[in-house]
Amino acid sequence: MSTVCSGAVTVKVTPTIEVIKGEMAKLPCTHTVSPSTSSSTIVEWFIELDGNRKRVAFRQGGQSKTDEDTPLSNRGSIGEDFTLTITSVQPSDEVKFYCQVTAGPAGVGEAATELKVFCECDLANVILMGICVTRNGHPQPRIIWFKDDQPLPEVKDREQKTYMVPSLVKEASGLFTLHSKLYMNPTKADKDSEFYCMVEYKLTGGQVKQKKSDSIKINLNYPSESATFSLLNTAPVKEGDTVTMKCETDGNPQPEFEFTKDVREGGMLVLKSVKRTDAGTYQCTAIDFDNLDAELNGKISLVIHHMLLHIDPVSVTPTEPQVVMLGDKVEWQCKTKGSAPHTVQWKKGSEVLSQDGTLSIQEISYEKAGEYMCVGAVPSVPGLESHASVNLTVKGKPMIETPAIGEVAKEGDMVTLKCASFGFPAPQFTWKPAGKESVMVENNKVVSSLTLQATPDIMKSGVSCEVKNEHGTDQKMISVALKRANNNADRGSAFSLLLLSSLLISGLFIAQSL
Repeated sequence: MSTVCSGAVTVKVTPTIEVIKGEMAKLPCTHTVSPSTSSSTIVEWFIELDGNRKRVAFRQGGQSKTDEDTPLSNRGSIGEDFTLTITSVQPSDEVKFYCQVTAGPAGVGEAATELKVFCECDLANVILMGICVTRNGHPQPRIIWFKDDQPLPEVKDREQKTYMVPSLVKEASGLFTLHSKLYMNPTKADKDSEFYCMVEYKLTGGQVKQKKSDSIKINLNYPSESATFSLLNTAPVKEGDTVTMKCETDGNPQPEFEFTKDVREGGMLVLKSVKRTDAGTYQCTAIDFDNLDAELNGKISLVIHHMLLHIDPVSVTPTEPQVVMLGDKVEWQCKTKGSAPHTVQWKKGSEVLSQDGTLSIQEISYEKAGEYMCVGAVPSVPGLESHASVNLTVKGKPMIETPAIGEVAKEGDMVTLKCASFGFPAPQFTWKPAGKESVMVENNKVVSSLTLQATPDIMKSGVSCEVKNEHGTDQKMISVALKRANNNADRGSAFSLLLLSSLLISGLFIAQSL
């Protein structure tokens, strides 16, 4: 609190008031007069403009007024406690304010307070390579340049290899626009570096905030010093594959390349549907006219694995589809040849069933029906494989899977029941009572769906599903019941009634005892 005494008049104000642009500022002013005087006291607020004072508001005898033709004519007012209130504070309000108290014979006293206005800067943006701009800040912000997340020293000496040139503009609004230009002599080491700028600005209460721009990279040209020639195929190359070889240097931009075979796309050599005769040594050569002394060449020895050399087509015995009775057994043999170590596996889906070329299945069940595949492979050459498949059909009497209970919200609703059965030949379905039926095949099963009304008889006795083929029959009863939610509700209600009855009996017993 700032206190100024003049004779017998003491005036107190807050030395510094901080406020965000657009918000309201309150500048308090208190005073004492000693000894007290009955004379009318006048409290006046002044601002200092261009070295001169200009009154903006005053208060005397319970009446207050804001002066006209001042920067605060429409935004300033003085209250009963002599506090000066300013609405919609602007940067131009950042001046020195004086509270002056005139107390008749006691004399005159005054004290000065400063208004500090703050405004968040717009996000820093790199608008061109090496130019960073931030706008609408107050007070004056600061721009910091970064290279790979490390701040660059703020150098303004243009004789240095890296320096910055700042440019500050105070807009008509009183806000600041700051430009910063970064100058540097980049080297090859800077080719992958990321640059960005950060604006740093102050807010009320001593806060310091930062906003970061997007990152940029330098499109830097530099001579080549070495070359690499690489094979992009990750797996061993087989006949019929497409081979891609890439030649590149450590310079920028890339020079022109020459290959031993003129099949190229920029720095890429592409060979489509290769044959064993394409195997051999390949070379790429480049000339960088910015560095003629550099030896820019590379070699690749291309090895091509061919199918006939490594593995023959697999043969399966017996070759025809097998139809086997339920509970019987079946066996297949699978063979192949190769001049390199190879494997033979039997699979059903992704499951490996055998690794010695023999697939034997005992006591065949309906679940065993389906397709089996023999795979011959050369482990040293991923993808070099030969395949053959066989099919197993299991015949026998029908077998119904345990059906799900049908559920309805209430008696009389429509319900759909499902009956799924194994069996070959495909079984015929008979529903009792009958309804609207549809049949479909799912894997090794035949599924019949029946839609009908849940009558009282059906709710009591259920529905019969019977299946039949030339090998036998099977039959299952499918129940229809109310949905479990209702059953649970009924059980809950019954439990509640039982609990209530128990409480009433207990209460009666206690009352009789008393």
